[in-house]
Amino acid sequence: MDERPIAMFDSGFGGLTVARAVIDLLRGERLVYLGDTGRYPYGPRPLGEVRAFAHQIAEELITAHDAKLLVVACNTAAAAALGELQERFDVPIIGVIEPGVRAVVSATTTGRVGVIGTVGTIKSGAYQRAIASVAPQVELTALACPGFVEFVERGETESEQVHVLAERLLAPLISADVDTLLLGCTHYPYLARTISDVMGREVVLVSSADETAFEIRARLLEHDPTTDRALVAPLPTFLTTGDAAWFTDLGGRLLGPELVGAKQLSWD
Repeated sequence: MDERPIAMFDSGFGGLTVARAVIDLLRGERLVYLGDTGRYPYGPRPLGEVRAFAHQIAEELITAHDAKLLVVACNTAAAAALGELQERFDVPIIGVIEPGVRAVVSATTTGRVGVIGTVGTIKSGAYQRAIASVAPQVELTALACPGFVEFVERGETESEQVHVLAERLLAPLISADVDTLLLGCTHYPYLARTISDVMGREVVLVSSADETAFEIRARLLEHDPTTDRALVAPLPTFLTTGDAAWFTDLGGRLLGPELVGAKQLSWD
């Protein structure tokens, strides 16, 4: 078995939804996760700046940590840099956009779907292009939801304030009568209860986390049939560019008991 780690990164805590899915599905795999909380949120930043961050982080994870596969567990970073990263590095690099699109197309029954994401992700048109390529017959409503990431990063996932914000931001999706909503930011599953309350229980919420984990497993099996045959699950490694104590506290509440201690990464 190739014992090199799977690495993934996000602007902060959102990618922990993908990390949770990978830990549960691939229990024998080593995992290194980097949350760039020192520079979050990515959504309002120019895509060129996010692209530079993504290259810097990918270099760190692939070179310094010898990752055998890299997951860009941030929709904004995937929209900005996934193609460039795949061309630059010789390890498999997976984003969260394509797996999410496949899942939402499979889930809809009416053909009217929505996607919500950061300003950067929606403005990039990445989801709009992916839906048009996979299922041009699907009617897509794409909305930016500024503010959602900040609520998650503060640990306020069910407050009255975030509910009021959700009612205002999601109103166009209710008007569009979508039957399926893709959470196009890995932070948003932490707001699933609030989003579901606003949208109505009949609207199916789709997260890309599980689909991304299945994609990771399939890619690893292509190169190593012994993938995930280890009997003992190694402890994941968590890195942050921000405050390590804060990341450990909030990240542990979001992810679970595997996040027992994050280490701070300082750029040289």
